[in-house]
Order: sequence, then C-alpha cells, then structure tokens
Amino acid sequence: MNVTKTLILVNIICYFLQNSFDRSDLFFALNRYFLEAGLFWQPLTSMFMHGSLTHLAMNMVVLYQFGGMLEYQKGSRYLFLLYLGGGILTSIFSFVFMYFFGLNHVLVGASGAISVLFGWIAYVDRFNRKGIFVAILLISFAPLLLGVNIAWYAHIIGFGVGFCIAFVNKR
Repeated sequence: MNVTKTLILVNIICYFLQNSFDRSDLFFALNRYFLEAGLFWQPLTSMFMHGSLTHLAMNMVVLYQFGGMLEYQKGSRYLFLLYLGGGILTSIFSFVFMYFFGLNHVLVGASGAISVLFGWIAYVDRFNRKGIFVAILLISFAPLLLGVNIAWYAHIIGFGVGFCIAFVNKR
C-alpha cells in the first residue's frame, strides 16, 4: 500500500468536504475550543484541513516528495505512524504554544506533520541536515515577510518532534 499517495488523497478529499460544512474551522480545525468544548479530535482533523487550494497543493507536493522518500526507506507502516503520531504531537504542542502566548488562531494544514518528516530526515541524514534546517526556516518565515499569516511555530515544533522521534528511535 502506498501511504504517501493515500495521505495525499485523504487530504484532497477532506479539503473539498470541509468546504461543504458551515464553520468547519470551529469544529475540525485546531482552535481554542479544543479544550473548552472538548473537541479532542481537532489535533488529528486539523492536519487534513487547508486554508486554500494553494495551501493544499504546496503541502501535497512536499508530502509527495518527502513522504515518498521516507516510505521507500522505512516502509509504509513507519511513514503512517510517523506522519499521524508526529502530526498529532505537533498539533498538541502548537496548541500549548498558542495558549501560553495568548494566541487565538485557527490551525489547519498538513505542514506540521510534514515538518515532522523534515525533522526525522534531518536527524538521519547528517550530510543534508543544514540544508533541511535552512529549508524549514525559509518555509516558516519567508511567508511572514511576504505578509502571509502562517503558523510558523507549528513548522518549527514539527521539525523538533521529528528530530526527537528519530533520536529516540536511533537509541
């Protein structure tokens, strides 16, 4: 089974489904109601929502490249668990960051989970580590310089989660 292509397909389907629900962002995106209203599925569902078709397309291109590479190296099951488990951890840590700093954002997108893959690859591939780190910084901060509001901290947190998972697995 090709998990990378399946994850891409699920993301595409969820994008079109989210547009058929009124206020799907309050129910499925990660937001302040996560704890207040007991919407405990949000760390998972927010990974499959996107703010626009461009947002979805950019994330899916990167997921195809890095997910496919990691799936080839470690297998479908490993990629699936790393993507979902790391993505959920990234969502939870991003929520803690938002709560601590008093941010009232709605988080959507696969980029936190994709950043987990970046972090994992950066730990394992010492030769390309600096380049991947620079890439995650560019992906996180270049849009802000262009006036695009993104959750840069979710990228950094995801990278750290992936790096730590690889470190723990190596031991």
